[in-house]
Amino acid sequence: MATRMLKAAQRISALLAKWTPLFVSLAAVGAYFAPGAFGWVRGDVQTAVLGVIMLTMGMTLTGDDFRGLAAKPLDILIGSLAQFCFMPLIAWTLVRVAGMPRALGVGLMLVGCCPGGVSSNIMSFLCKGDVAFSVGLTTVSTLLAPLATPLLMLWLAGENVDIDAAGMFSSILLVTLLPVGAGFALNTLFGRRAGYGEAMKVMPGVAVVGLACIVGGVVSAHGARFLESGWLIFLAVFLHNALGYVLGYAAGVAARFNRPKRRTVSIEVGMQNAGLATVLAGRHFPAMPEAALASAVSCVWHSVSGAMLAGVFNALDAMAARRRT
Repeated sequence: MATRMLKAAQRISALLAKWTPLFVSLAAVGAYFAPGAFGWVRGDVQTAVLGVIMLTMGMTLTGDDFRGLAAKPLDILIGSLAQFCFMPLIAWTLVRVAGMPRALGVGLMLVGCCPGGVSSNIMSFLCKGDVAFSVGLTTVSTLLAPLATPLLMLWLAGENVDIDAAGMFSSILLVTLLPVGAGFALNTLFGRRAGYGEAMKVMPGVAVVGLACIVGGVVSAHGARFLESGWLIFLAVFLHNALGYVLGYAAGVAARFNRPKRRTVSIEVGMQNAGLATVLAGRHFPAMPEAALASAVSCVWHSVSGAMLAGVFNALDAMAARRRT
């Protein structure tokens, strides 16, 4: 009985991983029309869901992964520089070219100046990227954010943004480092057991469900105002995100990264911590509600597009495997 249930869970997990973009999109649509269904994914609950997702990431990591990171600090530097250079400048350029209203422009630039998001680690996991590299980039960019984000916003937007560095570091520990560390410990202790390997086949599905819940929570909180902003913010968010993916991948090619690392740096650069941007916009720009709206639209789209990009990478792998056979 237990074996049949495990096999069924593995099949469901495989389907969720394969159809992640559709599943996440359905969650977003469902939350828009029935916000109460995801209204519970806020505050501490959202933090707990993110923690579970990061635990699944950590359960795939080994000591060799982290030794590889320590041996190549230049790779982390390249990825972090690409993120804090490309995304702020793309946002600034789009705001200027499109002549966006100030509040929407501030929101988009705030997204561009924020660090990488936890969702990027999920996408690297789903598309067989370099998960340890992804976690390393997210952690380093988040540690740099208390200094980099305010300075970039002051330079590009002329706005002074105060970030609670101690609070952000606590969030990193709670949402990223501690769950990843716990997952790594589990893998170290039990990774060679057959049962652990079977259980790990369920983890991609757990990560996808968690991601769908987070996206649903954001839509339930802000979805009623999405259509108020018009088409301009949606187009700007799309271009900002897509150009980030392209330039991130190009940076990986220029740095001669292997395929998993190229995928990871593409996702890390393109997917920002728009959830953090949403919180900062509401806290620091209360007179500009459209700034938080731009951040919220980015939060949803980055998750959906990241899942779509992971699906594209997996489809390319499947095509390559068929050609080899």
